[in-house]
Amino acid sequence: MLMLFLTVAFVHLLALMSPGPDFFFVSQIAASRSRKEAMLGVVGITLGIVVWAGVALMGLHLILQKMAWLHQIIMVGGGLYLLWMGGQLLRSARHLHRHPPQDEAARVLPQGGRSFLKGFLTNVSNPKAVIYFGSVFSLFVGDSVGTGERWGLFMLIIGETFMWFSIVAVVFALPAMRRGYQRMAKWVDGVAGVLFAGFGIHLILSR
Repeated sequence: MLMLFLTVAFVHLLALMSPGPDFFFVSQIAASRSRKEAMLGVVGITLGIVVWAGVALMGLHLILQKMAWLHQIIMVGGGLYLLWMGGQLLRSARHLHRHPPQDEAARVLPQGGRSFLKGFLTNVSNPKAVIYFGSVFSLFVGDSVGTGERWGLFMLIIGETFMWFSIVAVVFALPAMRRGYQRMAKWVDGVAGVLFAGFGIHLILSR
C-alpha cells in the first residue's frame, strides 16, 4: 500500500503543479491583494478538493457514466462560472488601463469571505478536477482498496492540495512579486482573464 500512496501523491502533485484556474486564481489574489486573502482562497480551493475527493472515493466515474446529464450540467455550469471570472478580470484590466493604481495600498482591499467563496467555486468548476477525479484518480481507487486506505488517500489529497497552494500564495505575496504585479497589473489581469474565459469555453464545448 505504500507504493499506492507514493504513486497517488506523485500523480496528484503533478496535477497540482500543472497551471490551471486554481493556480491563476491564488497567484493573482496573492500578488494583487494580500497573502491573507490568498490563503482564504486556498482554504476555499481545499474545500472544493474535499468535495471532489469524497465523491471520487464513492465512485464518481460510475456516477458520471450512468448519469450523463449530470456530467453535462457540471461541465456547462463550471464553464459559465469560469467565463464570468474571465469577464471580471478583463474588466479589471480595462479599468487598470484607464486608471493605473497610484500605489500598492490602492489595490489591497479586504474582501472577507469572498476570496474563500471564489476559491471554492473556482475549484468545483475546474475542468481539471472533473477530468482528474472522474478518471485518473479513480483508477487508483479500485475495489481492492480498503476503507482505511481510502481515508488515508482522502487525507493525503487534502493535505497535499493545501500545502501546494499555500506555497503559491506565500511566493506570489512576496514584496518583489507584488511590486512586479503593480507594474504589470493590467497585463496580468488581462492574461488571466483570457485564460479563465478560455478554460470556460473549452469546458462548455467539450461536454
